[in-house]
Amino acid sequence: MIGTLAQYQLVTTNMDRSLKTIASDPTVERQSAYYLENIENIKSIDDFMADERIYRYAMKAHGLEDMIYAKAFIRKVLEEGIDRSDSFANKLTDERYKAFAETFNFARNGEVTTIFQKAKQPVVDMYMRQTLEENEGSKNEGVRLALYFARKAPDIQNAFEILADRALAETVYVALGVGKEFAATDIDRQADFISERIDFEDFKDPEKLDRFLQRFTALYDLQNGGPAAASIPSMLIGGGAPLGLDQNLLSSLQNLKLGGR
Repeated sequence: MIGTLAQYQLVTTNMDRSLKTIASDPTVERQSAYYLENIENIKSIDDFMADERIYRYAMKAHGLEDMIYAKAFIRKVLEEGIDRSDSFANKLTDERYKAFAETFNFARNGEVTTIFQKAKQPVVDMYMRQTLEENEGSKNEGVRLALYFARKAPDIQNAFEILADRALAETVYVALGVGKEFAATDIDRQADFISERIDFEDFKDPEKLDRFLQRFTALYDLQNGGPAAASIPSMLIGGGAPLGLDQNLLSSLQNLKLGGR
């Protein structure tokens, strides 16, 4: 078993190959073929909800697999759409619902909703990425968190977007070196703490984002006893940190501005 950073880099360095491997899985291949062959036959929200294979595929593609059971909730998201500022999806903190309602915008486009390209191959591509992250998570949850963060981070605007997403928040907590009890503190206090230590614009810079994820994966192994954990303390505290992590990280973490500045 290799460390979290090494596995993350193995997947991302060969991302095209990693996704092709997912796509060639017989089960995934069948599900994707069914989706592409039948999505244009979906003319309404009722059709969408009635076709269990289409519905489940679309939900997983948008990272909403854990909400598949909540059909009344999802119906409300779709029925109100996103055009009104006070629509249900727009009032939800979790941006995934807004993205879902944008892809399947029956509220705006009615029965022609599924003829648009955004409801076709892009959904399949998202499904492949979600499946890749899920598969990696079954072997190492830290890799799944890193892959997810890498995908979402460039669009993060503020600390509240992080705190509204359990996976993003967990990644940041680990990278900042705060314990799980920190999640139980006042939400505004958490947001201030994160904002003081992270420049969200840095996540748009691939090199700075990579350094952040190097920190996360190293500390994840340290906290979870990963295979690289034994060598991490010297990497963090001693000189010549090979992962690009700052010296004396463990002792100065609370006062460190992240992002490579």
